[in-house]
Amino acid sequence: MTTTVDASAFDLDAMLDDLRTLVEIESPSLDLGALRASALTLAAMIERHLGRPATLVDSPAGPHVHWSGGGQPKVLLLGHHDTVFPIGTLERLPFDVRDGTVTGPGCFDMLGGIVQALHGLASLEDVSGVELLFSADEEVGSHHSRDLIEERARACGAVLVLEPSADGGGLKTGRKGCGTFEVVVGGRASHAGLDPEKGINALVEASHQVLAISALGDAAVGTTVTPTIAHAGTADNTVPAQALLKVDVRVESAAEKDRVEQAMASLTARLDGATIDVRGAINRPPMPESASATLFPLAERVAPGIAGYAVGGGSDGNFTAAIGVPTLDGLGAVGGGAHADTEHVVAATMPERARLIAGLVQQILAS
Repeated sequence: MTTTVDASAFDLDAMLDDLRTLVEIESPSLDLGALRASALTLAAMIERHLGRPATLVDSPAGPHVHWSGGGQPKVLLLGHHDTVFPIGTLERLPFDVRDGTVTGPGCFDMLGGIVQALHGLASLEDVSGVELLFSADEEVGSHHSRDLIEERARACGAVLVLEPSADGGGLKTGRKGCGTFEVVVGGRASHAGLDPEKGINALVEASHQVLAISALGDAAVGTTVTPTIAHAGTADNTVPAQALLKVDVRVESAAEKDRVEQAMASLTARLDGATIDVRGAINRPPMPESASATLFPLAERVAPGIAGYAVGGGSDGNFTAAIGVPTLDGLGAVGGGAHADTEHVVAATMPERARLIAGLVQQILAS
């Protein structure tokens, strides 16, 4: 097998052209028309670089894109082509490359990682044993892609996740489990001035619940429980009959997952007559650092001195690690500002990341 080419052999302008193509489609989660256009364009790009057609796997959340290099599968490169940015974002945040910085919706999370992977694989003489899977619903929980992701991960036996890098280009060797809970508080409306005592104030009840929920976090074991969104009331002269809370949860261990889920399910109302309905779960299990123990040393061979970090955010790598498949994450773009107007990629790093992916794939295929 030919040694991976030097980073200088990659055509940065061609990589940026491909990135522009993907960014300018705009592919927000759950926009089925936009996601189909994105999937078709991505499939054509894969075939152009790798010489074999990709398959579109339809789902209620939009089409996933799957590609196989043939032969016995040995490594799955995993990512997603949906983004968090709504259609029209491109009008105020157009794709641009200025002073070595690439900007545009979705460039960092995670279209840049896709482009780097395609160029990296295209530099190899033999990619049999390699599979690619780009889902359409990662940003909204991967509910319709999880089974397919786990199936292909088991079949391949190793997973490289093309999510953005950690700070400074570091890889992600562990991730917290994460999930969102929704707490619906029921009360009873009444006139706030004439007879407030006849009502049951859902907003006051929600305030009690926010304090109780916040207390569930435990920094000593890496658990964060963060109320993030609250809605209550219909008019300023009416006792609120309903309130809605959303809660972000991150945990490092299965034991903490069980504890927090049980605590959320056990929330009880403080006001007489109020009701509490808790929905949701920690749907992405923790990705322990042990999951990357066999793959990270291979990355160090390709890029001596590269760092590895355990991080708070979740990805589809959480699913593959949880079923026991070796998983290394954060192999995508170097930059920052994920999900924000400041999202960006450092253009000069793209060839080196392509070389890193190619080198990792070579080693896995040769093992």
